[in-house]
Amino acid sequence: MPVFEYTALTPAGRKLKGVVDADSLSAARQKIRGAGNYPVTIRETAIINAADRDSLFTRQIGQGIKQQEIHLATRQLATLIGAGIPLVPALGGLIEQTTNRSLKTVLAQIKDAVNEGNALTAALAAHPRLFSKIYVNMVRAGEASGSLDVVLDRLAEFGENQHAIRSRIKAALLYPLFMAIVGVLVLFLLITFIVPSITSVFEGTQQALPLPTILLIGMSTLFKQFWWAALLAVGTMMVVSRWYITTPSGRRRWDTLKLTLPGVRDLTIKTASARFSRTLASLLAAGVPLVSSLTIVRNIVDNVVLAEHIREAGDELEKGASLSQFFRGGRWFPPMLVQMMAVGEQSGALDTMLAKAADSYEKEVEIKILALTAMIEPVMILTMGVAVSFIVVSILLPIFEMNQLIR
Repeated sequence: MPVFEYTALTPAGRKLKGVVDADSLSAARQKIRGAGNYPVTIRETAIINAADRDSLFTRQIGQGIKQQEIHLATRQLATLIGAGIPLVPALGGLIEQTTNRSLKTVLAQIKDAVNEGNALTAALAAHPRLFSKIYVNMVRAGEASGSLDVVLDRLAEFGENQHAIRSRIKAALLYPLFMAIVGVLVLFLLITFIVPSITSVFEGTQQALPLPTILLIGMSTLFKQFWWAALLAVGTMMVVSRWYITTPSGRRRWDTLKLTLPGVRDLTIKTASARFSRTLASLLAAGVPLVSSLTIVRNIVDNVVLAEHIREAGDELEKGASLSQFFRGGRWFPPMLVQMMAVGEQSGALDTMLAKAADSYEKEVEIKILALTAMIEPVMILTMGVAVSFIVVSILLPIFEMNQLIR
């Protein structure tokens, strides 16, 4: 069934924009009038097919479909279904509540697919940029078990918790990043513009300048004449580094480095453990089989070395081994997580124990990142102090020597 975007006027004269699905343009117009509104413009949206799906999703994401809106829509749909409303009318009510036009279009396409007899899972899988494999598989399990509202509620909670953690971490890193940018700009302005005007006083003298002053003048001249080359070199290094990390060999080396560097290793493992535990707990609670859950989870740990380790765990499970038994022999996941897996397997509450482990590791990661950001600030202040002290000493040394000669 085609989907139409429309602009209409309410009985009170207020302008209204929305999306409606109908068999034809005239049927869409009748639906709008049936709702008590006067249609002004009606336009059929583009039909999605496999060839142009990626470009359409790119356009939709660019128009601002945020993950927070997906989480909110998921919770609203869970509430409507939990109240006993059938799926298609629930999707219709969700479309009316949504304010984002792009999301309205996507939801209308999902409703259209479900109305034609497709499962909700299949309708969601047609939008992989918006609904991840975790999302689709949990919905599939909810449809199979008849507890779709419970699964959707868990999905919304899972997404909101992950977003809250990322937001707190970004907020903690914002101030150090701002200080770093300001510090670099201040040093650049000092060396490029302020220092030359001061050191030009020494050019007319025949006095031998101290080594710090010579170095400062050389740095100032270099930055003033070739600042563009420095920016180009930094930009090139960043682009090349990012490209290399996207290659299979570069990604493996980078991920291996994160697992071996002191300080970074602990944070990397605990972050991966939190993601692994939280996602696996959500999938198991939704009724997804353990082996299938591991196949999904290995894609979200953001480390190819750990992903291979999880894949090997799935292979061993199919041979009859237990999850805790396999991870106990490895060196990547923390002993506490392995112990909680064992307790969960013995008690039949693996999802509950994994959720508790995720709570613990998420708090540890947040505390560790806050501690690191707290350490960054004094280090940056110290670095700025040393740089400014070098500039001041380099300028004052020849002045002191000139005063000695005058005396």
